[in-house]
Amino acid sequence: MSAKKTGLGRGLGALIRDAVPEAATVEGGITQVPIEKIHKNPWQPRQKIAPEALEDLAHSIREQGVLQPLLVRRVENHYEMIAGERRLRAAQNAELKEVPVIVMEASDREVLELALIENLQREDLNLIEEAEGYRALAEKFDLTQEQIAQRVGKARATVANALRALDLPAKVRDMIGREEITAGHAKALLGLEIAREQELLAQRIAREGLSVRTAERIVARLKKPPKKPRAEKADIPEAHLRYLLDRLHQRLGAPVRVTPCRTLANGKKARGTIEIDYFSSEDLDRLLTLMGLTEDL
Repeated sequence: MSAKKTGLGRGLGALIRDAVPEAATVEGGITQVPIEKIHKNPWQPRQKIAPEALEDLAHSIREQGVLQPLLVRRVENHYEMIAGERRLRAAQNAELKEVPVIVMEASDREVLELALIENLQREDLNLIEEAEGYRALAEKFDLTQEQIAQRVGKARATVANALRALDLPAKVRDMIGREEITAGHAKALLGLEIAREQELLAQRIAREGLSVRTAERIVARLKKPPKKPRAEKADIPEAHLRYLLDRLHQRLGAPVRVTPCRTLANGKKARGTIEIDYFSSEDLDRLLTLMGLTEDL
């Protein structure tokens, strides 16, 4: 499996050549190892394997055996997986006693790189598993994003975007892992700054089956600042309103409040009001007389 064939930078082939194969018992560097002596790779980025896919592979292994050897390294009195986790699990399901392996010397970093590249070449990793692999390379081995990109044969922007996905809320990351939303959806969600908004939109994407383009449009709409409503406009200028209040108070000899009618933001009119206070029946009669209403009553 060469880098030229896969287009993944140095690729598995180059990394395998960097690691030193140990002496093997058969031609080609492949040897048979008891399956119980192979332990899980602690650096394995892949967390989940679909049960149906595993059973399909197990059925094939029962019929034809393990056609591609596993990559392992020797650790004390056992072997540790480097690449081939899915084949190992399927072989266990098929109840094989031994599996073909290539034994090599590899550092922890090389083990993680090999496991990452194998899964990336097979497109077996979801976005979060891929990002966690990159983060392990960055944090445990002090690699920059540029160095990671070179090692795994990805663009630096791809590595950076994957790492950003780890900033999404746990609920959204779980949805990505369950393939309820895609990496494209995740990239769109990163445009929102509020975690709760990210969760709600992710749930809507999954529930309604929204496309990435639709999700991007929703995010763009949510990010727009709200339009400022047109200010309400009073139909009586404030200075003239004060003048009217003074005249009414002098004329009626009572407290008066005037709320002018207003033009609303939608162009409609809101009514105005006039309130006059009185304190007794006699006071009311006085006001009615001033208004010329006594005879009508």
